[in-house]
Amino acid sequence: MKQSFSGPEAFQTAFGVSRETLDRLTSYADLLVKWNLKINLVSPDSIPNLWDRHFADSAQLFRFIPQNTPNLLDVGSGAGFPGLVLAIMGARDVHLVESDQRKVAFMREAARAAGVQVSLHPERIEKLAPFAAGVITARALAPLDKLLDWTEPFRGPETVSLFLKGQTVEAELTDAHKQWTMVLDRQKSLTDPTGTILALREVRRVRDEPVRDPSNQRK
Repeated sequence: MKQSFSGPEAFQTAFGVSRETLDRLTSYADLLVKWNLKINLVSPDSIPNLWDRHFADSAQLFRFIPQNTPNLLDVGSGAGFPGLVLAIMGARDVHLVESDQRKVAFMREAARAAGVQVSLHPERIEKLAPFAAGVITARALAPLDKLLDWTEPFRGPETVSLFLKGQTVEAELTDAHKQWTMVLDRQKSLTDPTGTILALREVRRVRDEPVRDPSNQRK
């Protein structure tokens, strides 16, 4: 059953964040409401349920971030979900990748208002110089097989990929398994009864075995 995160106080109770963290998130939320009047950062229909639809949806990933993770790469950050929320909650060295310059400008201002430092990359993930990411996150960006392809240059042996998925998760997993092997942990979304959190480790490409010609084998 979906939990309710109808406002800042409900969010604080659910996630146990400090008053300071809540104030930072509230500053971010207030700025988002103002900017969204001129720039389509999120669907206007979602503004009345901002803490449910965007902040809590992002914050639920925080518990899956391993301790001592050196950095976090958020792909297709949009208005900062989930990466900026996770940075405000305490994720370290967060990199936000977004090709829409207007959304990058908003995230820069939102990070300043929230008093948190992040690295902003105003480009597509395919153009970003590779580095080893401890955690990779994405929300409502692309099918799973495409996400795994785009983020391959940033994955190492210990990288954890955290992806928020909707009703197409089964089909996406079926397609992804044609090209990738992985250790998969699935969790139900706290904010969407049809949603799933995928936590992926040890993601590797499927390598086809060479075809053997029996006629060339020694008897």
